[in-house]
Amino acid sequence: MSAEIIDGKKIARTIEREVAKEVESFRADTGVTPHLTVVLVGDDPASHVYVNRKGQACERVGITEKTIVLPASTTEDELLALIDQLNAAAAVNGILVQMPLPRQISSTRVIEALDYRKDVDGFHPTNVGQAVVGAPLFEPCTPSGIVEMMLRARCEPAGKHAVILGRSNVVGKPLMNMLVQKTPRGNATVTVCHTATPDFSVYTRDADIVIAAAGSPEVVTGEMLKPGCAVIDVGVNRVADESAPKGYRIVGDVHFESASQVASAISPVPGGVGPMTIAMLVRNTIRAANLQHSRSGV
Repeated sequence: MSAEIIDGKKIARTIEREVAKEVESFRADTGVTPHLTVVLVGDDPASHVYVNRKGQACERVGITEKTIVLPASTTEDELLALIDQLNAAAAVNGILVQMPLPRQISSTRVIEALDYRKDVDGFHPTNVGQAVVGAPLFEPCTPSGIVEMMLRARCEPAGKHAVILGRSNVVGKPLMNMLVQKTPRGNATVTVCHTATPDFSVYTRDADIVIAAAGSPEVVTGEMLKPGCAVIDVGVNRVADESAPKGYRIVGDVHFESASQVASAISPVPGGVGPMTIAMLVRNTIRAANLQHSRSGV
């Protein structure tokens, strides 16, 4: 068996074209261009790469974007003051504070300070609560991108056993909540494995869908999988490789070569979940603009 490759980049471009049409409609109705402001604190190279990609996606769909870069020495009070200004700015439809933040700043306080109606990352407690009861305003970008990718790749979760490796607030927990909801996007039986799970392979061998967000390079191998399952690899890990031009290569949490011989479908790293996350961000931004202008969202 050789698995079908789930092309997250291709699916993301399709979603971006859909968002671009909605942006065009929004602009025609309101005379306003949707706007996203991104706040980046410090000089983490990976964060700069992610922020640049988000800006490029906004440009592709017709959303204006501004990145505010603050020094790593920024205090929590200074950042909170900026967030207050952005919350009050009518021209700003979405706000994204890039994580991680420097140690002196509490990410919890920052997230709670956001206007939940502009929280396009979907992490404000109000948005988390809305999602738990099945009435989401904004869903976190990576989990919603995973679900959207599965649906468009014909890996529907309904009636399936989905095993999630990882229980983070960014991926594992919100994804668990999405997949368990009684909706066409969910209706799965969900098992969550984590660092206290003695042997997660007991569960992955019984899974119809495995979503690996464990943060460990190639920890899932083909022998741990049920033949014909779908595998979604969320991991992004840097491993040393002297033969690579940069001295390292990027791998997922899944050993792609062995897993692709067992699974029926698998997402690659890179080119899988990453582009979907950014596509969901621009979709959340036009949704925020629609809601703020009392229009139906996407």
